[in-house]
Amino acid sequence: MSKDRQPSGAQKMLGDFAPALVHYTDEVLFGQVWERTELAARDRSLITVAALLTAGNTEQLTFHLDYAKRNGVTETELIEAITHLAFYAGWPKAMSAMAVAKQVFSPD
Repeated sequence: MSKDRQPSGAQKMLGDFAPALVHYTDEVLFGQVWERTELAARDRSLITVAALLTAGNTEQLTFHLDYAKRNGVTETELIEAITHLAFYAGWPKAMSAMAVAKQVFSPD
């Protein structure tokens, strides 16, 4: 990491404990894959949220729901995507994801 760049979320979370995973997360996933022009970041965010919900990985949804908002997906669209996925991924997964979304969108 260069001196003028702030530590990434992966760096803060795993630091020197898992440097290879931090490198792949920062440089490959977010540095190369997310920057590919074949899909807009907005679309990548919707796909990522759907994949995380479907797999039941709600612990990663906190970051990715906020990231999706920063990439131009509205809260209404994300809530609708989660509602839609309930019928394909399962009700419990959607309910868990919606609880995370509520915390992200309405933290008070």
